[in-house]
Amino acid sequence: MTVRSRSQDDPGESAITRAWIEHAGVGSAAAAELETIYAEAGREIARRGPACWASGRCCNFAKAGHRLYVTGLEAAYCVARLTPPMTLTVEGIRLAREGGGCPFQVANLCGVHGIKPLGCRVYFCDRSAQGWQGELTERLLTEIRGVHDRHGLGYRYGEWREMLERVGAAAWGD
Repeated sequence: MTVRSRSQDDPGESAITRAWIEHAGVGSAAAAELETIYAEAGREIARRGPACWASGRCCNFAKAGHRLYVTGLEAAYCVARLTPPMTLTVEGIRLAREGGGCPFQVANLCGVHGIKPLGCRVYFCDRSAQGWQGELTERLLTEIRGVHDRHGLGYRYGEWREMLERVGAAAWGD
């Protein structure tokens, strides 16, 4: 089954998606900058010390009552680093969407913990973390947008599964 979005039918949008994939690869300058931002998020989160109960609730967006949004480069970064047994398929995305969750959730755990996007890194179910999450997210998203700009990558911000479909379709050649 091939999933196509309107953006894939637009040659300009397809070129943007291909650029994300090209710049998300291991060793690229854009990916290194993204990793620096993720490390900054990790330091700030460690400083704050929110609790994670590994319940998987945050990975089920429908049950948690939130949606995960990512940039195009972040989606491409994750897809570029998938290693077996973790894979991404059109069917996996469809099933995750139907179930309200993430295609990378394995039982109650994140199957892509080390390569997950900023929104996953910063979001915690711990109510004591609610006050600072938004501010940290906005600040670091501004930095991620700067990565897109410095490398001439079109900036797009979209729902996680939709962005995975977009990047996946371009990577799979659909």
